[in-house]
Amino acid sequence: MRQIILDTETTGLNANAGDRLIEIGCVEMVNRRLTGRHLHYYVHPERDIHEDAIAVHGITLEFLADKPKFAEVAHDIREFVQGAELIIHNAAFDMGFLEMEFKLAGLTSFREGIGGVIDTLREARQMFPGKRNSLDALCDRLGVSNAHRTLHGALLDAELLAEVYLAMTRGQNSLVIDMIDTSTGTGVAAASADLSVLTLPVLLATDDELSAHATVLKELDKASGGKTVWKDVAGELPAPTTVQ
Repeated sequence: MRQIILDTETTGLNANAGDRLIEIGCVEMVNRRLTGRHLHYYVHPERDIHEDAIAVHGITLEFLADKPKFAEVAHDIREFVQGAELIIHNAAFDMGFLEMEFKLAGLTSFREGIGGVIDTLREARQMFPGKRNSLDALCDRLGVSNAHRTLHGALLDAELLAEVYLAMTRGQNSLVIDMIDTSTGTGVAAASADLSVLTLPVLLATDDELSAHATVLKELDKASGGKTVWKDVAGELPAPTTVQ
């Protein structure tokens, strides 16, 4: 399964009132493993940015002066998320802005070709009712380190959300995520992890353990009157060297 963890930053809180998207970060995960591919763009909003929003993400209009407009990167965004399931914290907010941006760009709905959306905020509220379920609160609760996060940033938040999502759904509290190169300011970057440096131990059963295992299987087969299924698949069981 291909999933995209997505986050945005904006000029304000209301897309319907004219606020615009200024940053988008996406992290790719396939079969619950990071691939090392990500998409990250800063976008010029063609309007001012609310001071309260700047206090949250630290992105100013001066910084965005030379960045592309959304219409210039919309096709890259659609191509990157095409066919994937999206994982978003407070999905209604981000999806609302993306739908509006695609509409303003004269394009069809952003949802077109997406394989569904998982809202981790809604999932967290069901798992932890009555508790704070912001991304920071979930990081603290699930043991995901966000010590390097002083301001909100779309790509950084997407990376953190990947760890949070895995911890919420599988109890995995750590994830090697620094394979993703966040040094590039804009554009799509792809990196691959070198797994050849990893040495995984292989623990084989001892002779005594194999013997004990064969004895248990023999006893189960006898108790069932010779009707055990594994004999049809694997043939006759090996005789144990000792009998308990």
